[in-house]
Amino acid sequence: MTLSSYFGNFGGFYIPEVLVAAFKQVEREYIRLRNDDEFNARLDKLRAQYIGRPTPLYFAERLSEELGGARIYLKREDLAHTGSHKINNALGQGLLAEAMGKTRVTAETGAGQHGVATATACALLGLDCEVFMGAVDVERQRLNCFRMNLLGAKVNVVENGSKTLKDAINEAMRDFASTSDHTHYLIGSVIGPHPYPTIVRDFQSVIGKEAREQIIKEEGRLPDALVACVGGGSNAMGLFHPFLDDPVKMYGVEAGGCGIDTGLHSASASVGTPGVLHGSRILLIQDEEGQIRETHSIAAGLDYPGVGPEHSYLAVMGRALYQSINDQEAVQGFHLLSETEGIVPALESAHAIAFVAKLATEMDRDQIIVVNLSGRGDKDVEQIARMEGRL
Repeated sequence: MTLSSYFGNFGGFYIPEVLVAAFKQVEREYIRLRNDDEFNARLDKLRAQYIGRPTPLYFAERLSEELGGARIYLKREDLAHTGSHKINNALGQGLLAEAMGKTRVTAETGAGQHGVATATACALLGLDCEVFMGAVDVERQRLNCFRMNLLGAKVNVVENGSKTLKDAINEAMRDFASTSDHTHYLIGSVIGPHPYPTIVRDFQSVIGKEAREQIIKEEGRLPDALVACVGGGSNAMGLFHPFLDDPVKMYGVEAGGCGIDTGLHSASASVGTPGVLHGSRILLIQDEEGQIRETHSIAAGLDYPGVGPEHSYLAVMGRALYQSINDQEAVQGFHLLSETEGIVPALESAHAIAFVAKLATEMDRDQIIVVNLSGRGDKDVEQIARMEGRL
């Protein structure tokens, strides 16, 4: 048995021959374990007792009143252990690595949340951990670098290329190519070669499964719209996937950076074209010759030139709609949620909040929006304070 490696024309397995055996092993072991009662019982126990699942679905009453439109619910992934949705996948893959007999884990990170989650899972399971992080992201996410070190991980600063997430992934893959006999590469989003987009989606789908049950219990029906920020796309796919067969609108919110017209953005699903990056055919921000363009976002976790293959497929098919929010609007969303609900969102999540501020006003008061609040904003407070001249 094998898993489907494509979503329409997107996805695939574009990797060097030296890595084929390692990726095939990951697929084999995941197929073996995903329906294994013992594996799932252990994962469920850790989700409940370690991560703190289920996370709440919270009615943002003051935010809803402030905007004057739809009723807004927040799926509180910011309350999960380590402060974001990233732990859902990191813990699942950590258990997978352990089951494969691996003693070491390598990972990439942008905002640092996946790095922290991976370091956390490795500390829990007794695995060695190395994380690759671009120098630009290290500078704007120094606190998360310290947290990774505190958890026992080695952080490798990447000085190549644009010194951001794309380059961290390149270095993590190079490391994996030479150490795959004892190392598991713990990809943090629904990107990369098959089977990772499927594996990460499956571990993150706990978000949407919980949200579906919770909103039916609270409101007696499904929501009218789902909203989540999108970089590579793991938190959004985790929310969207359990609703794909339901009559629910889905909005992925990408990083508009300095504005789409400036070219300095990360809105791959909105303006990208098909190409291959990091082992998968996806929608990419590239030039006419297929060279990856420089991207930009105030949120390090969204600063990536592509979007995962399943998102690419949903975008082309029109099942999900992808919109962009620029840096200034994201900062406004950051303040809006902080001031109306006493919840400081991650800058990534603030993109979703800023879009909801527009969407809610176009909807009726009896309509419902569920927003994935993918992470908390502790990591971004210093960056915002410096940007606004408060430090």
